[in-house]
Amino acid sequence: MSQHRSETTADEEPLFNIGAVSRMTDISETTLRVWERRYSFPRSARTVGGHRLYSQQEVTRLQWVKLRVDEGMQTSQAIRALHQAEREGSLFQIAPQPFVRSSEQGDPLEVFRQRLMDALVQHDAETANQVIGEALTLFPLEYLILDVIGPIFHDIGEAWSEGRIDVATEHFATYHLRHHLLMWLRTGPPTYPVKPVVLACAPGELHEGSLLMLAVLLRRLRWHVIYLGQTVPLPDLAAFVADVEAALIVFVAMTEEPAWALAGWQRWLPETTPRPAVGFGGRAFIDHPELIDMIPGIFLGRTLQEGVELINRMLHDMNPLLR
Repeated sequence: MSQHRSETTADEEPLFNIGAVSRMTDISETTLRVWERRYSFPRSARTVGGHRLYSQQEVTRLQWVKLRVDEGMQTSQAIRALHQAEREGSLFQIAPQPFVRSSEQGDPLEVFRQRLMDALVQHDAETANQVIGEALTLFPLEYLILDVIGPIFHDIGEAWSEGRIDVATEHFATYHLRHHLLMWLRTGPPTYPVKPVVLACAPGELHEGSLLMLAVLLRRLRWHVIYLGQTVPLPDLAAFVADVEAALIVFVAMTEEPAWALAGWQRWLPETTPRPAVGFGGRAFIDHPELIDMIPGIFLGRTLQEGVELINRMLHDMNPLLR
Protein backbone atom coordinates (compact mmCIF):
# COMPACT_ATOMS: atom_id res chain seq x y z
CA MET A 1 0.00 0.00 0.00
CA SER A 2 2.76 2.45 0.86
CA GLN A 3 4.41 1.84 -2.51
CA HIS A 4 1.15 2.71 -4.30
CA ARG A 5 0.82 5.99 -2.38
CA SER A 6 4.41 6.90 -3.21
CA GLU A 7 3.85 6.30 -6.93
CA THR A 8 0.65 8.36 -6.91
CA THR A 9 2.37 11.25 -5.16
CA ALA A 10 5.23 11.19 -7.67
CA ASP A 11 2.76 11.13 -10.55
CA GLU A 12 1.07 14.27 -9.21
CA GLU A 13 4.23 16.22 -8.41
CA PRO A 14 4.67 19.32 -10.63
CA LEU A 15 7.86 18.70 -12.58
CA PHE A 16 7.58 19.90 -16.18
CA ASN A 17 7.64 23.45 -17.47
CA ILE A 18 5.32 24.55 -20.24
CA GLY A 19 7.95 24.14 -22.96
CA ALA A 20 8.60 20.52 -22.00
CA VAL A 21 4.88 19.77 -21.86
CA SER A 22 4.39 21.34 -25.27
CA ARG A 23 7.03 19.03 -26.74
CA MET A 24 5.64 15.97 -24.92
CA THR A 25 2.05 16.53 -26.05
CA ASP A 26 2.52 18.33 -29.38
CA ILE A 27 0.27 21.12 -28.10
CA SER A 28 1.61 24.64 -28.50
CA GLU A 29 2.38 26.77 -25.45
CA THR A 30 -0.17 29.33 -26.64
CA THR A 31 -2.86 26.67 -26.85
CA LEU A 32 -2.04 25.37 -23.37
CA ARG A 33 -2.47 28.88 -21.95
CA VAL A 34 -5.72 29.42 -23.83
CA TRP A 35 -7.15 26.09 -22.65
CA GLU A 36 -6.25 26.86 -19.06
CA ARG A 37 -7.90 30.29 -19.24
CA ARG A 38 -10.99 29.12 -21.15
CA TYR A 39 -11.60 25.64 -19.71
CA SER A 40 -9.60 25.63 -16.43
CA PHE A 41 -7.66 22.77 -18.03
CA PRO A 42 -4.94 21.66 -17.67
CA ARG A 43 -4.16 22.26 -14.00
CA SER A 44 -0.78 23.81 -13.30
CA ALA A 45 1.26 24.84 -10.30
CA ARG A 46 3.45 27.94 -10.25
CA THR A 47 7.10 28.47 -9.40
CA VAL A 48 8.16 31.33 -7.15
CA GLY A 49 8.75 33.30 -10.33
CA GLY A 50 5.23 32.60 -11.60
CA HIS A 51 6.12 30.01 -14.27
CA ARG A 52 3.76 27.09 -14.89
CA LEU A 53 4.69 23.56 -13.82
CA TYR A 54 2.76 20.42 -14.74
CA SER A 55 2.66 16.93 -13.25
CA GLN A 56 3.00 13.66 -15.15
CA GLN A 57 -0.67 13.02 -14.43
CA GLU A 58 -1.60 16.28 -16.14
CA VAL A 59 0.58 15.42 -19.14
CA THR A 60 -1.31 12.12 -19.45
CA ARG A 61 -4.66 13.97 -19.33
CA LEU A 62 -3.44 16.37 -22.02
CA GLN A 63 -2.34 13.49 -24.24
CA TRP A 64 -5.77 11.89 -23.86
CA VAL A 65 -7.54 15.10 -24.86
CA LYS A 66 -5.13 15.67 -27.76
CA LEU A 67 -5.94 12.24 -29.17
CA ARG A 68 -9.67 12.98 -29.01
CA VAL A 69 -9.17 16.35 -30.74
CA ASP A 70 -7.07 14.69 -33.46
CA GLU A 71 -9.94 12.24 -33.98
CA GLY A 72 -12.30 15.11 -34.75
CA MET A 73 -13.79 16.21 -31.42
CA GLN A 74 -14.16 19.86 -30.52
CA THR A 75 -11.81 20.84 -27.69
CA SER A 76 -14.68 21.53 -25.28
CA GLN A 77 -16.22 18.13 -26.08
CA ALA A 78 -12.91 16.35 -25.55
CA ILE A 79 -12.41 17.98 -22.15
CA ARG A 80 -15.97 17.12 -21.10
CA ALA A 81 -15.38 13.55 -22.25
CA LEU A 82 -12.20 13.45 -20.14
CA HIS A 83 -14.06 14.61 -17.03
CA GLN A 84 -16.84 12.08 -17.67
CA ALA A 85 -14.34 9.24 -18.11
CA GLU A 86 -12.58 10.24 -14.89
CA ARG A 87 -15.87 10.34 -12.97
CA GLU A 88 -16.76 6.88 -14.25
CA GLY A 89 -13.26 5.53 -13.61
CA SER A 90 -13.01 4.48 -17.25
CA LEU A 91 -10.26 6.74 -18.51
CA PHE A 92 -8.27 4.79 -21.12
CA GLN A 93 -4.55 4.64 -20.59
CA ILE A 94 -2.28 6.52 -22.97
CA ALA A 95 0.07 3.53 -23.15
CA PRO A 96 -1.30 1.89 -26.28
CA GLN A 97 -2.95 -1.50 -25.98
CA PRO A 98 -5.08 -3.40 -28.50
CA PHE A 99 -8.71 -2.81 -27.64
CA VAL A 100 -10.81 -5.77 -26.55
CA ARG A 101 -14.41 -4.90 -27.19
CA SER A 102 -17.19 -5.74 -24.76
CA SER A 103 -20.47 -7.21 -25.97
CA GLU A 104 -22.14 -4.48 -23.95
CA GLN A 105 -20.90 -1.97 -26.53
CA GLY A 106 -22.91 -3.64 -29.29
CA ASP A 107 -26.27 -1.88 -29.07
CA PRO A 108 -25.17 1.78 -29.06
CA LEU A 109 -22.55 1.10 -31.72
CA GLU A 110 -25.18 -0.58 -33.87
CA VAL A 111 -27.28 2.59 -33.64
CA PHE A 112 -24.33 4.68 -34.87
CA ARG A 113 -23.65 2.15 -37.60
CA GLN A 114 -27.19 2.39 -38.93
CA ARG A 115 -27.29 6.19 -38.71
CA LEU A 116 -23.99 6.50 -40.54
CA MET A 117 -25.04 4.00 -43.20
CA ASP A 118 -28.29 5.89 -43.78
CA ALA A 119 -26.48 9.21 -44.10
CA LEU A 120 -23.99 7.84 -46.61
CA VAL A 121 -26.65 6.17 -48.74
CA GLN A 122 -28.56 9.46 -48.75
CA HIS A 123 -25.39 11.32 -49.85
CA ASP A 124 -25.55 13.45 -46.69
CA ALA A 125 -21.91 14.18 -45.83
CA GLU A 126 -22.77 16.72 -43.13
CA THR A 127 -24.90 14.26 -41.17
CA ALA A 128 -22.29 11.52 -41.67
CA ASN A 129 -19.63 13.76 -40.14
CA GLN A 130 -21.96 14.61 -37.26
CA VAL A 131 -22.62 10.94 -36.53
CA ILE A 132 -18.89 10.18 -36.50
CA GLY A 133 -18.27 13.12 -34.17
CA GLU A 134 -21.01 12.00 -31.78
CA ALA A 135 -19.69 8.45 -31.71
CA LEU A 136 -16.22 9.70 -30.83
CA THR A 137 -17.57 11.50 -27.76
CA LEU A 138 -18.69 8.13 -26.38
CA PHE A 139 -16.25 5.54 -27.74
CA PRO A 140 -12.55 5.32 -28.59
CA LEU A 141 -11.66 5.52 -32.26
CA GLU A 142 -10.72 1.84 -32.22
CA TYR A 143 -14.33 0.89 -31.44
CA LEU A 144 -15.65 3.15 -34.18
CA ILE A 145 -13.35 1.53 -36.74
CA LEU A 146 -13.96 -2.08 -35.71
CA ASP A 147 -17.68 -1.95 -35.00
CA VAL A 148 -18.99 0.81 -37.26
CA ILE A 149 -16.74 1.71 -40.18
CA GLY A 150 -15.55 -1.83 -40.93
CA PRO A 151 -19.06 -3.29 -41.11
CA ILE A 152 -20.22 -0.34 -43.22
CA PHE A 153 -17.51 -1.00 -45.80
CA HIS A 154 -18.92 -4.53 -46.03
CA ASP A 155 -22.55 -3.37 -46.11
CA ILE A 156 -21.85 -0.82 -48.84
CA GLY A 157 -20.18 -3.48 -50.96
CA GLU A 158 -23.09 -5.87 -50.44
CA ALA A 159 -25.64 -3.18 -51.27
CA TRP A 160 -23.82 -2.40 -54.53
CA SER A 161 -23.45 -6.06 -55.53
CA GLU A 162 -27.18 -6.65 -54.90
CA GLY A 163 -28.19 -3.58 -56.91
CA ARG A 164 -29.62 -1.67 -53.95
CA ILE A 165 -27.24 1.27 -54.52
CA ASP A 166 -25.49 2.47 -57.67
CA VAL A 167 -21.77 2.87 -58.33
CA ALA A 168 -21.83 6.60 -57.64
CA THR A 169 -23.31 6.06 -54.17
CA GLU A 170 -20.81 3.29 -53.44
CA HIS A 171 -17.95 5.60 -54.40
CA PHE A 172 -19.37 8.48 -52.34
CA ALA A 173 -19.68 6.32 -49.22
CA THR A 174 -16.32 4.58 -49.44
CA TYR A 175 -14.41 7.75 -50.26
CA HIS A 176 -16.09 9.57 -47.38
CA LEU A 177 -14.94 6.89 -44.96
CA ARG A 178 -11.53 6.76 -46.61
CA HIS A 179 -11.12 10.52 -46.05
CA HIS A 180 -11.63 10.11 -42.31
CA LEU A 181 -9.31 7.12 -42.10
CA LEU A 182 -6.53 8.98 -43.91
CA MET A 183 -6.95 11.92 -41.53
CA TRP A 184 -6.69 9.63 -38.50
CA LEU A 185 -3.64 7.96 -40.04
CA ARG A 186 -1.91 11.33 -40.34
CA THR A 187 -2.77 12.44 -36.82
CA GLY A 188 -1.84 9.43 -34.71
CA PRO A 189 0.31 9.60 -31.57
CA PRO A 190 4.11 9.83 -31.76
CA THR A 191 5.61 6.65 -33.20
CA TYR A 192 8.19 4.36 -31.66
CA PRO A 193 11.71 4.81 -33.09
CA VAL A 194 11.67 1.45 -34.86
CA LYS A 195 11.79 0.08 -38.39
CA PRO A 196 8.50 0.51 -40.25
CA VAL A 197 5.62 -1.76 -41.18
CA VAL A 198 4.84 -1.55 -44.90
CA LEU A 199 1.17 -2.12 -45.77
CA ALA A 200 0.21 -2.94 -49.37
CA CYS A 201 -2.71 -4.36 -51.28
CA ALA A 202 -1.83 -7.41 -53.35
CA PRO A 203 -1.15 -6.83 -57.06
CA GLY A 204 -4.48 -6.18 -58.77
CA GLU A 205 -6.35 -5.57 -55.51
CA LEU A 206 -8.37 -2.33 -55.54
CA HIS A 207 -10.30 -2.79 -52.28
CA GLU A 208 -8.21 -0.97 -49.68
CA GLY A 209 -10.70 -0.35 -46.85
CA SER A 210 -9.43 -3.16 -44.61
CA LEU A 211 -5.79 -2.24 -45.23
CA LEU A 212 -6.45 1.40 -44.39
CA MET A 213 -8.27 0.50 -41.19
CA LEU A 214 -5.36 -1.77 -40.23
CA ALA A 215 -2.95 1.10 -40.85
CA VAL A 216 -4.88 3.44 -38.55
CA LEU A 217 -5.17 0.86 -35.77
CA LEU A 218 -1.44 0.07 -35.89
CA ARG A 219 -0.62 3.76 -36.00
CA ARG A 220 -2.75 4.22 -32.88
CA LEU A 221 -0.52 1.65 -31.21
CA ARG A 222 2.43 3.91 -32.09
CA TRP A 223 3.96 1.70 -34.75
CA HIS A 224 5.72 3.33 -37.68
CA VAL A 225 3.39 2.59 -40.59
CA ILE A 226 4.05 3.16 -44.29
CA TYR A 227 0.81 2.85 -46.22
CA LEU A 228 1.06 2.06 -49.94
CA GLY A 229 -2.58 1.35 -50.76
CA GLN A 230 -4.07 -0.31 -53.83
CA THR A 231 -2.54 -2.85 -56.25
CA VAL A 232 1.20 -2.64 -55.53
CA PRO A 233 3.38 -4.51 -58.09
CA LEU A 234 5.81 -6.86 -56.36
CA PRO A 235 8.88 -5.81 -58.44
CA ASP A 236 8.31 -2.15 -57.44
CA LEU A 237 7.77 -3.09 -53.82
CA ALA A 238 11.14 -4.84 -53.57
CA ALA A 239 13.27 -1.72 -54.02
CA PHE A 240 11.01 0.28 -51.75
CA VAL A 241 11.18 -2.24 -48.91
CA ALA A 242 14.97 -2.38 -49.13
CA ASP A 243 15.21 1.41 -49.06
CA VAL A 244 13.06 1.90 -45.95
CA GLU A 245 14.49 -1.18 -44.19
CA ALA A 246 11.04 -2.52 -43.33
CA ALA A 247 10.66 -4.84 -40.36
CA LEU A 248 7.37 -6.28 -41.58
CA ILE A 249 5.38 -6.32 -44.81
CA VAL A 250 1.63 -6.86 -44.68
CA PHE A 251 -0.34 -7.82 -47.78
CA VAL A 252 -4.12 -7.70 -48.03
CA ALA A 253 -6.14 -9.49 -50.69
CA MET A 254 -9.92 -9.28 -50.74
CA THR A 255 -10.48 -11.30 -53.92
CA GLU A 256 -9.08 -14.58 -55.20
CA GLU A 257 -6.94 -13.51 -58.18
CA PRO A 258 -4.87 -10.92 -56.24
CA ALA A 259 -4.40 -13.49 -53.47
CA TRP A 260 -2.89 -15.95 -55.96
CA ALA A 261 -0.53 -13.19 -57.13
CA LEU A 262 1.04 -13.23 -53.65
CA ALA A 263 2.27 -16.81 -54.09
CA GLY A 264 5.42 -15.53 -55.80
CA TRP A 265 6.38 -12.69 -53.48
CA GLN A 266 9.62 -14.41 -52.41
CA ARG A 267 10.93 -14.09 -55.96
CA TRP A 268 10.87 -10.31 -55.75
CA LEU A 269 11.54 -9.26 -52.19
CA PRO A 270 15.16 -8.67 -51.21
CA GLU A 271 17.30 -11.32 -49.57
CA THR A 272 18.43 -8.96 -46.83
CA THR A 273 19.59 -10.00 -43.38
CA PRO A 274 17.40 -9.95 -41.47
CA ARG A 275 14.76 -10.40 -44.13
CA PRO A 276 11.48 -8.57 -43.42
CA ALA A 277 8.74 -10.72 -41.97
CA VAL A 278 5.70 -11.05 -44.24
CA GLY A 279 2.09 -11.36 -43.14
CA PHE A 280 -1.08 -11.58 -45.18
CA GLY A 281 -4.82 -11.52 -44.69
CA GLY A 282 -8.09 -10.40 -46.16
CA ARG A 283 -11.45 -11.64 -47.29
CA ALA A 284 -9.97 -13.84 -50.02
CA PHE A 285 -8.47 -16.15 -47.39
CA ILE A 286 -11.77 -16.44 -45.54
CA ASP A 287 -13.73 -17.27 -48.66
CA HIS A 288 -10.98 -19.59 -49.99
CA PRO A 289 -9.14 -21.02 -46.94
CA GLU A 290 -7.16 -23.37 -49.18
CA LEU A 291 -5.18 -20.30 -50.29
CA ILE A 292 -3.65 -19.89 -46.85
CA ASP A 293 -1.25 -22.79 -47.34
CA MET A 294 -0.30 -21.55 -50.81
CA ILE A 295 1.10 -18.19 -49.67
CA PRO A 296 4.49 -17.99 -47.92
CA GLY A 297 4.39 -16.01 -44.70
CA ILE A 298 2.16 -15.59 -41.68
CA PHE A 299 -1.63 -15.68 -41.97
CA LEU A 300 -2.86 -12.82 -39.80
CA GLY A 301 -6.24 -14.23 -38.83
CA ARG A 302 -9.87 -14.13 -39.81
CA THR A 303 -10.73 -10.70 -38.41
CA LEU A 304 -9.19 -7.27 -38.41
CA GLN A 305 -8.84 -7.30 -34.65
CA GLU A 306 -7.01 -10.65 -34.75
CA GLY A 307 -4.62 -9.18 -37.29
CA VAL A 308 -3.93 -6.08 -35.21
CA GLU A 309 -3.26 -8.13 -32.08
CA LEU A 310 -0.95 -10.57 -33.87
CA ILE A 311 1.02 -7.81 -35.61
CA ASN A 312 1.32 -5.91 -32.34
CA ARG A 313 2.79 -9.00 -30.63
CA MET A 314 5.16 -9.63 -33.53
CA LEU A 315 6.46 -6.07 -33.47
CA HIS A 316 6.97 -6.13 -29.72
CA ASP A 317 8.91 -9.40 -30.09
CA MET A 318 11.09 -7.70 -32.72
CA ASN A 319 11.67 -4.72 -30.41
CA PRO A 320 12.16 -6.19 -26.91
CA LEU A 321 13.36 -2.86 -25.48
CA LEU A 322 9.82 -1.52 -25.84
CA ARG A 323 8.38 -4.07 -23.42
